[in-house]
Amino acid sequence: MTGTRNAPSSAPSAAPGAEDLSHRQILVIFSGLMLGMFLAALDQTIVATALPTIVGELGGLNHLSWVVTSYLLATTVSTPLYGKLGDLYGRKRLFQGAIVVFLIGSVLCGLATSMGQLIAFRAIQGIGGGGLLVLAQSIIADVVSPRERGRYQGYFGAVFGASSVIGPLLGGFFTDNLSWRWVFYVNVPLAVAALIVTSAVLPTSVRRAGAKIDYVGATLLTAFISCVVLVTTWGGSELAWGSPLIVGLCAASVLLLGAFVVVERRVQEPILPLRLFEISVFRVAGAVSFIVGVAMFGAISFLPLFLQVANGASATGSGLSLVPLMVGLLGASIFAGRSISRTGRYRVFPITGTGIAAVGLLLLSSMGPQTSTVTAGAYMTVLGIGIGLVMQVLVLATQNAVPIGDLGVATSSVSFFRSVGGSIGVAVFGALFNSRLAARLTSTLPADTADELLGGSVTPDLIRGLPEVTRSDYVAGFSDALTDVFAFAVPGLVVAFALSWLLREIPLRGKIGTGEPGRDLDARPGTAATAAVH
Repeated sequence: MTGTRNAPSSAPSAAPGAEDLSHRQILVIFSGLMLGMFLAALDQTIVATALPTIVGELGGLNHLSWVVTSYLLATTVSTPLYGKLGDLYGRKRLFQGAIVVFLIGSVLCGLATSMGQLIAFRAIQGIGGGGLLVLAQSIIADVVSPRERGRYQGYFGAVFGASSVIGPLLGGFFTDNLSWRWVFYVNVPLAVAALIVTSAVLPTSVRRAGAKIDYVGATLLTAFISCVVLVTTWGGSELAWGSPLIVGLCAASVLLLGAFVVVERRVQEPILPLRLFEISVFRVAGAVSFIVGVAMFGAISFLPLFLQVANGASATGSGLSLVPLMVGLLGASIFAGRSISRTGRYRVFPITGTGIAAVGLLLLSSMGPQTSTVTAGAYMTVLGIGIGLVMQVLVLATQNAVPIGDLGVATSSVSFFRSVGGSIGVAVFGALFNSRLAARLTSTLPADTADELLGGSVTPDLIRGLPEVTRSDYVAGFSDALTDVFAFAVPGLVVAFALSWLLREIPLRGKIGTGEPGRDLDARPGTAATAAVH
């Protein structure tokens, strides 16, 4: 260990002969990277439309959110460690190892016979998914020079956009026509194809001399995030806020955070360099990204549940109903990127986007069993537009504000905050929903009927077969509980709106590699600055 404020370490060496690769060769390499990234991104959303059926077969309605949360949490906490391991041991074999872990997790998920097993196996999937996401982006540096890298960034944006739309649709299709287990089995041929392609096309990267892994920091960070997610999941629902376990987890979170800060000030190559928090743009972008992650993943995970139970949509239909949200998100992101490349101004988009997203969630909170599909789609489009105006613009603002030596870790850190927000958001949404649903049903249904319906063995088909009065009361209670959750999320986006006004607008000018904050990315079309927002 060394003293504080160490200079950022140098970038990993490029693969041998990487500078001599043709455009066609790079595209072939990118095909392998994109296939791996598609696997990880797809499983962030594919399970959403299958959740009601999974709960009906395996039980455990009160643990529903953990099917999503466990994947997001494992992905979030594993990404920093994969980055360091890639520097030390080379990225190709590590990337392929992540595919294998993801493949094993997918098979186990498909074989799960209880909700506890499924949650545990989803975490294994997430550990593999974290490597796929971070290593694919790191391998870019091994095969493409910084000057040319912007030409290829759009491909990764297309992968994320496509997976966001395809995920819920594919999940709904398999659930309706085959089995929810095929939501996970579909990964097997995709993962095998990714292994074959990456074996053939990826160059072997060179390890960086002297790289050291911050194992202690990674462990403390994982434990801290896990404690926070457990508190937000159990507090106020399964356990009282004043219960010994919740109080203990809160105390452990504080102690772990303190220990993490101490360690990060002393290690040579910290997982999360604390010097970045001295930059106001980084602080604001990280905070807003966290809140946007809460809203985005929380809404995407629970909207299909509302559409299937409250509106009677099929699993496939609920997936199709999410398309307006994704179209709004992608369209707004592209619009913001082109506007920024034309004007060089970006501050207006996070301000406008967080405001629009807050309105979108407020509209979603007004829905009920009688809300039409068209109306629900319009509300989701508003939310998608708001999120689309914010997400990638915050990455650009961060890249433009930090020294070139911290560009990679700063970019991954903003994504990390968004992923943490997603993990906590799904957990909080789930805890609030379970609490509100229990309160609604116990106040409107006989005690034995309420207990049976809250037991977790309820499918959309079973709901449709309930007696008219019971079904009406259940659907109304379910709808009210879920829309209440959307309403509770609105104040968070209002806070993000207020924080966005604190975002400094540093001119997007200068050359790549100057090392000067605010002058590291050129804002001309086709460069990394503009690619970051497309």
